[in-house]
Amino acid sequence: MSGVKSISRQRRNHARYRGRNDINIVPMLDVMVILVFFLIFTAVFSKTNIVELDLPAQQSASLPPLPETLTLEVIVHKDQVVVADRNTGPLATFPNNSAGYDLPAVTAFLMQIKQKFPDKRDATLLFEPDTAYDTIVQVMDSVRSFASTTPGSTARGELFPQVSLGDAPK
Repeated sequence: MSGVKSISRQRRNHARYRGRNDINIVPMLDVMVILVFFLIFTAVFSKTNIVELDLPAQQSASLPPLPETLTLEVIVHKDQVVVADRNTGPLATFPNNSAGYDLPAVTAFLMQIKQKFPDKRDATLLFEPDTAYDTIVQVMDSVRSFASTTPGSTARGELFPQVSLGDAPK
């Protein structure tokens, strides 16, 4: 007899929930709230540095007449760095030393050029095809700015901040 009572109790309980096929979304909302907070807090701590570059336009067959101003090019070869004017040719050559490229000497020479052409802001950097990315960044930093040390502090000065990249001539 007790078996009949338990069967009727089960039918009654199942009948109470018949037709209620609702999905419980509370756990899903809990997970979504946690994800939103996680995404907000991780987005705040990510920082991206952007350096704007002006890539050189493709040269046409005939060049227009160029003005009598400096068109600065820094050509990086495997064994040397050449600072040149596109119109007149090489201005200075800096062979590699035991530590690699002599970028402090290049920066010192570019500081002299900046004194003669204070309004000049652009430079073209020309690299050989297999130049390491770290070398490209170091040369860009050397051409864009210099470190000025005064007693008690170090400041950065601007040289040629508008940098264009290209392939070195063979």
